[in-house]
Amino acid sequence: MKEAFRQITEWVFDLDNTLYPRHTDLFKQIDWKMTDYVARLTGLDTEDARKLQKQLYRDHGTTLNGLMMEYSIDPHDYLAYVHDIDYGEVEANPALGELIASLPGRKHIFTNGDVRHAENTLRAIGIEPVFDSLFDIVAADFEPKPARGPYEKFLKAHVVHPAEAAMFEDMPRNLEVPKQLGMTTVLIVPRAGSTHSAEHWELAGDGDPHIDHVTDHLDDFLADVLEAIGPAREPA
Repeated sequence: MKEAFRQITEWVFDLDNTLYPRHTDLFKQIDWKMTDYVARLTGLDTEDARKLQKQLYRDHGTTLNGLMMEYSIDPHDYLAYVHDIDYGEVEANPALGELIASLPGRKHIFTNGDVRHAENTLRAIGIEPVFDSLFDIVAADFEPKPARGPYEKFLKAHVVHPAEAAMFEDMPRNLEVPKQLGMTTVLIVPRAGSTHSAEHWELAGDGDPHIDHVTDHLDDFLADVLEAIGPAREPA
């Protein structure tokens, strides 16, 4: 199956729970900052603010999008607040950077977070210089995955041809549009036996037909791909 990646020259990676394993639970810090933001905005207690936050997330793709749609908040203020976290939770994994760098073609980050959060996360993992582009929620005009718009904006902004692209994501619903557009899709699932704070519905659909490949270990998966197709070659 890994030979199917021979035509891929554009490697597109989500950030959170994709480039580091879900059990790292870095996003748990962001999640509770979101709840606190909603509580401060609305005056709700923590329990009710959390319920509202999760409903906004489910209905609008991200809590941010829901707050913009329903409460007209300043997105930049929100992003600065929720990404003020401790990145020491992320385990350094420079070997992953070496694997990604060895893939033939261009490498991209496509995230519902912002550039600052992505850069801080990549720095913590130790793979900062690997990527050719970083497409964030601001570049998407604050329209989040899984809506079709941000994918089309990403493809146009970086002149990516879907048939030559593979998308790596941790949420099944975020791979539906990439598959429709013609991309090869790879779902990153939680590692067996690990504990994490994901909502059940976030992980539902891992067996759906828009998922081409499933792995619980990105490093091993990329190593297998490289073994099947060969690493990028230096120009003559």
